[in-house]
Amino acid sequence: MRPVTLAIVGAGDRGTTYANWALAHPDRARVVAVAEPRDIRRERIAAAHRVPPTHRYTDWRQLASQGRIADAVVIATQDAMHAEPAVVFAELGYHILLEKPIAPNLDDCTRIVSAVQKAGVLFAAGHVLRYTPYTRLVKSIIDAGEIGDIVSIQHLEPVGFWHYAHSYVRGNWRRQNESAFMLLAKSCHDLDWLQYITGQRIRRVASFGGLRHFTPANKPAGAASRCLDCALEATCPYSAVRLYVGQLRAGAHGWPLSVVVDEPTEETLMVALREGPYGRCVYDCDNDVVDHQVVALEFTDGVSGTFTMTAFTGAGLHRHTRIFGTRGELIGDGEEIHVRDFLSQSIRTTQVPYVGDATAGGGHGGGDAGLMDAFARAVATGDPASILSGPDETLASHLAVFTAETARQRGEVLTVPLP
Repeated sequence: MRPVTLAIVGAGDRGTTYANWALAHPDRARVVAVAEPRDIRRERIAAAHRVPPTHRYTDWRQLASQGRIADAVVIATQDAMHAEPAVVFAELGYHILLEKPIAPNLDDCTRIVSAVQKAGVLFAAGHVLRYTPYTRLVKSIIDAGEIGDIVSIQHLEPVGFWHYAHSYVRGNWRRQNESAFMLLAKSCHDLDWLQYITGQRIRRVASFGGLRHFTPANKPAGAASRCLDCALEATCPYSAVRLYVGQLRAGAHGWPLSVVVDEPTEETLMVALREGPYGRCVYDCDNDVVDHQVVALEFTDGVSGTFTMTAFTGAGLHRHTRIFGTRGELIGDGEEIHVRDFLSQSIRTTQVPYVGDATAGGGHGGGDAGLMDAFARAVATGDPASILSGPDETLASHLAVFTAETARQRGEVLTVPLP
C-alpha cells in the first residue's frame, strides 16, 4: 500500500509537528505540498520533505486552485482561519485533519461539519488527548467495568504558570477577538475527553472564573514594560529572560522557543525580547482571556463532574483525573493510574508508557503521533473506524464548550443543545 499524500496548510509548530510524523513514517505518509505565508517556515518544511518548488504556496488559495493534488490536507492555521479552507478543501475531495478548535464560533463549526459530511470526506479534529496511551488505558478500565458505573468525575487541567504566560498573556491566544476564549482555545480538549471517557454527552453546564492575576492592577511598583528593562526581573516568576534564555542555554530549540524566533540563538532571542511580544511584562499586555475557570457538568445519564483549568501550576504536567464509580475509584495523572477496588480494598497501580510530556514540545503524551497514525490509517484504508475525533463527536464537544462559556458570562445553568 502506497503512503498517503499530505498537503500542509499552516507551517507553524502544529503543522510542522504533524508533517514531522510523515518524516518518521515514510512508508505511511508523504508531504507533497505546503502553503504558508512566512518564507522561512514554508521553505523549512518544503526542504525537509523535498516538496518541489511548484507545490510551495504562500497562500492556501493557491494550493486549492490546483484541484486535488494530495489525498489529504492538514489545516493548522490560526483558529480564525480554519473555516474557509476547511470548506473549500472538503468540496475538492480532500480528507481533512483540522487542528482544534475547529473554529472560534459555532456557526463556522457547524458549517465545517456540514461541508465534510456533504462531501463524504474523512475528517479528524486535533483532539490529541483521545489518542494517548494513557487515555487508552483509562478507557479500557472504565469500559471493562472495573470501577462499576461512573457516578462523578473531577478533572484538572494544569496549564502551567510559564505556559500560560507564553501562550495566553504574551502569545497568539491572549485575546478572544484574535483567537478564541480560553475554554475553547485550550480546554476544548478536556470537555471532549470527558465525553469520550464516559461515553456520554454533556447535558447541562454552569461555570465560574475570570482573569484574576495578569492585569495592570497587579503590576508591581517599579516594574518596566519589558523584562529586559526591569529592575524586578530576577525576582519575577514570569520573567521572559529566565524562561526563554534559560531554555536556550539548557539546549532547547523547539517549542516554545520556536514560536518566539525562527532560528533560536542568544542574539536573535534578545532582539525578539527587546522588540517582539514575548518580551513584554505579563502585567502590561493586552490579554483578556481568563486565567482560571471551573465548569460544573451534568452528563446525559445523570453523572456529575467538575472541570478546572488554572494557570497557576507547574508547567509540563499531565491532566489529573479522579473518576468515582459504584464499585471502585480511578485516580490518574498521565503517568500512573491507580484503581481502588471497594470489595477487596486493594489498589492496583499501572504505569503508563512514557511517550513524551504533556506539552506541545513533548508531543502531548503521545497524542500527536496517535492522531497522525489513526488519520493516516483511515485515509489509506478508507475506513474511518480509527478516527476517534470525527465530525459528530467534535461538534458535540464544541457545543458543550460554547454553552459553558455562555453560562459563565451569564451566571446561569444552561442546557447544551443537541448537534
